[in-house]
This record gives sequence, structure tokens and C-alpha cells, in this order.
Amino acid sequence: MNPLPARTANNLHVEALYQAHQPWLKSWLLARLNHNADAADIAQDVFIRLLVKPVPTLDNAPKARAYLKVMARNLATDLWRRRELEQAWLETLTARPEEYAPSAEHLAGIIEALGALDAMLRNLPPKASRVFMLKMACEMTEPEIAAEIGISTRMVRKLYTQAMLHCMKHELGCDMGLTP
Repeated sequence: MNPLPARTANNLHVEALYQAHQPWLKSWLLARLNHNADAADIAQDVFIRLLVKPVPTLDNAPKARAYLKVMARNLATDLWRRRELEQAWLETLTARPEEYAPSAEHLAGIIEALGALDAMLRNLPPKASRVFMLKMACEMTEPEIAAEIGISTRMVRKLYTQAMLHCMKHELGCDMGLTP
């Protein structure tokens, strides 16, 4: 008798985790998020990610719940970051004169692009991400960025180069099916 392929074994493991812990995870999220739809969505996203990514053996409830909590916290953080980004953009738009306001389609495209940029920069060290945003979005010079963050201009160049290289690798990975 052949053992089950890894993916099928993983699916069975995720199914068992779902049955044992999904109601608990949803109520744990609801207590922290105070929004039923967000709690349900994040709980579902946790288990969907577990189906895609091999799951370590979680042979007892405390171990499984600790693992699920970490995943749920990360997804909640991503959700809050995305909403803060969208809110900041919408506030910027409302401050502009009406004749310069983008169409709904353009706005949706901008929010999608900001989310993609956030996903690219998420894995960078915070200073590299900040340098990139100050240079690209705020159009600050290297000396201005250095003064703002409290680092040398040489370090600004190094961090900006690191961020650009990361973004290029991310784009190549997305376009070619490679991991960044």
C-alpha cells in the first residue's frame, strides 16, 4: 500500500485542524477585531494558506492554536496595513480639488497598485522601506532623507539600492513564476 502523496496528507491534516480549531480561531479573532466579517475572512484565509503551504505537524491543541494565532495575527496586520494605506490615499484625494479627482476605475487601480507596492516592501527592513517611500513617493533628496531618518547619505543610497533590487526581484519572480 502506497502512502498518501504529501499534498493529500497535508489536505487531510488541514481538514482536521479546520474541524478542531476553526470555531475557536474565529471567536479569538472576533474578540480582537470586533468585526464579524473580518474575523470570518481572516479565519478562512488562515486555512486556505495552510492548504497551499505544507503544514508542520501540529499534534496537540496548544501547539496548533499557537501556530494558527501567529498566522491570523499576520493576516490581520496585513489587513490593517492595507486599510491604513487606502485611508491615507483617500484622505489625500479628498484634499484635492474636485476637477482633479480620479475616476472610480482609476481609484481602484491606484489602490490595487498601492497594495502591490505594500506587498513588495513588506519583506524589507523598515528603514529600507521607509527610504524607498520617501524617495519615490515624497520625492525627497538623499540628504533630506538622511536628515529625516538620522542616517548618512551613503546609508540612504545603500538602503534605496536594496529596496530597488528587492522590487526588481519581486517583479521578475511574479512575471516568471519564480520566488522573489
